[in-house]
Amino acid sequence: MITDHPLRYELANELHARPFPSLAVPGTAAFLAIKRAEDAASRDRAHDRAHLIALLDRYGAPHPQPGATHYFGKLGRHLLKWEQHTEFVTYTAFCENLSDRPFDPVDFDVFPGDWLEKAPGDRVTSALIRVAPMADKEQVVAHCNDWFVPESLASSRVLDDAGVIAGDFRIDPAGHLRFAVFVAPGTGARRIGRIVTRLCEIETYKSLSMLGFARTKELAVRLAMLDGQLTSLMDQMTSDDNSADETLTGLLRTSAELERMVARNSFRFGATAAYEAIVHDRIQVLREHRFDGRQTFNEFMMRRYDPAMRTVKSTERRLAAMADRAIRAGELLRTRVDVERSAQNQKLLESMDRRADLQLRLQKTVEGLSVVAISYYAVSLASYAAYPLAGALGLSKAELTAALTVPVVGAVWWMLRRIQKKMH
Repeated sequence: MITDHPLRYELANELHARPFPSLAVPGTAAFLAIKRAEDAASRDRAHDRAHLIALLDRYGAPHPQPGATHYFGKLGRHLLKWEQHTEFVTYTAFCENLSDRPFDPVDFDVFPGDWLEKAPGDRVTSALIRVAPMADKEQVVAHCNDWFVPESLASSRVLDDAGVIAGDFRIDPAGHLRFAVFVAPGTGARRIGRIVTRLCEIETYKSLSMLGFARTKELAVRLAMLDGQLTSLMDQMTSDDNSADETLTGLLRTSAELERMVARNSFRFGATAAYEAIVHDRIQVLREHRFDGRQTFNEFMMRRYDPAMRTVKSTERRLAAMADRAIRAGELLRTRVDVERSAQNQKLLESMDRRADLQLRLQKTVEGLSVVAISYYAVSLASYAAYPLAGALGLSKAELTAALTVPVVGAVWWMLRRIQKKMH
């Protein structure tokens, strides 16, 4: 029998791990997304689970399985859906009632205030979603005009006229965003659940991707300063009035800071691109059609959201381009420094050659003088030694000295040559 891969069942079940809820009409959904401000991807996820269990214990609800990354179950008169993601966790509480006051902040009290204060992170977004039956178009239009800011309102028919969704993506005085779902007669509970889930996902990933936009605003001033410094350093490369070593040091310092900025922001830029893709994907699957001449969710994103995302991408490209430019400039300047040092080394070698030539000439001069000095003393010694023979040979002392001079000088020269050869 063939052996299964150790991850086969785990990976197959992951595709079915987070089904859409089945929701009735009317109803209300309270949504909350929590993210730690810094290093959220590397957080201790046991804190997320502990916070969930603290909420479940308040309602006497059963706990999730150990190591679970999602949960769905009863929470008093609500249904709770909890999901743990790479950077954040989400809570969605569904209730089969509509408050008399639209988007009543009391609907969010399913999440107790003291429990919220102990959250292992900050609120990224929260929303109240009102799910109501759709009676007629005029009533839906009236509700939209009453509940939302007309200038920002986006509304559309979705999923082949299964319903109308509306929202203005503004935070109300209670601190929540508002969305409305007007459900057409005959729409199934699972389809309603998909619509509500898609709205929560659109808002969540929109908010998370806007964190990348906030990061670009923080980087803008510093990037402008570094761009000016880099341009100034590159101008110095073409000037002979500045030290190449000092310019290279400045370039390396600028390059190091740019590389540090790339490393610190690469995750946020990558996450922003992924979240943006999810936002557009979730809107696309809603299959929007225009309602009452209002802008659709897709058009709202094109006008308000997409420019921010283009700014993020532009900043990412600018940062990468500046880092590459600094590296190239550093390499060019390093080449210039190497060439200058090679020229200096060449001049030094030429100077050493001239010095060696002078030393050789001096050595030969000294050797010549040495032959003369040694020969002088050798001739004197030989003359003293041969003086007793002068009378026998019939020579005067001067003639004997003259006769000895040539052979003695030759002998001294020959001996010095032999000594030099042995030393070499």
